[in-house]
Amino acid sequence: MSVAAGGPPDGGLTGHGEIEAAERRALSPAGRRSPWAAVLRNRVSAVGIALALAIAAVSAGAPLLTPWSPYDQDAVHRLRPPGGAHLLGQDTFGRDVLTRILYAGRVSLAVGVGAVALGGVAGTALGLAAGYYGGGVGTAIMRLVDVLMAFPSLLLGLVVLAVLGPGLGKLIVAIGLVLAPPFARVTHGTTLSLVGQEFVDAARAIGAGPWRILGRHILRNVLGELVVLGGLLAAGAIRIEASLSFIGLGVPPPVPTWGNMIREGTPYLIDAPWLSIAPGAAIVLAVLAFNLVGDALRDVIDPRLRS
Repeated sequence: MSVAAGGPPDGGLTGHGEIEAAERRALSPAGRRSPWAAVLRNRVSAVGIALALAIAAVSAGAPLLTPWSPYDQDAVHRLRPPGGAHLLGQDTFGRDVLTRILYAGRVSLAVGVGAVALGGVAGTALGLAAGYYGGGVGTAIMRLVDVLMAFPSLLLGLVVLAVLGPGLGKLIVAIGLVLAPPFARVTHGTTLSLVGQEFVDAARAIGAGPWRILGRHILRNVLGELVVLGGLLAAGAIRIEASLSFIGLGVPPPVPTWGNMIREGTPYLIDAPWLSIAPGAAIVLAVLAFNLVGDALRDVIDPRLRS
């Protein structure tokens, strides 16, 4: 039976051609959906990302956004209420509250990013070693992680700072130690599920050493979960920093932090509530922003949640 030129027999080639065309469209750049596009369509995630970027921008650009110094004192106008040139009022030393909040954001962001980075590196290394080598080494490492996780985060931070002393760098180390166990737990669990996979056995068979297997094969598969965990724990780091600063174990005065600003305003809650309410609101916004960013990262990395 002859077939007309250009006409497929029985419509079979038409269906096959449509499938191939659909596949080409799906694989083309225009046909692929970016996971970030899906996240940005989610209003909650978009608000969280925008809020985190705004907090980072105003903290970094504090010298350009305010004419005041966070250390300038004006004893004549101490405890002046919000209004006029001082939008959030003045504190007990006559310092501009808004200026100190903006500069304090630098400390909180530095602690959040630095502590997550330090805790992530330390915890990931411990989790990889425990999951890959197993045996007595793995048991010893994970029992140490269990001991650290048994302490409340604030109490563990207090113990470390009591040994190290006050200071921004020491504060980052203390909070990083608090955040390391969750990273170790997540890495250990994923590593245990991967060490028996065929691609790891194949890497061993062709002569790959432990460092290459851990860095090139296992770490790549756990990195997405660690990024999500880091985004969520950054909010916890900011909260811990504020708590330690509130009880006087954070960055020493006169450097402004949200926690020590709340502490300084506590005796004046009746007469000057803005001294504590304003930095407290900044903490709430920062923690909310980083929690939403963590949720957005989870939606990007986990394809099952992108819808």
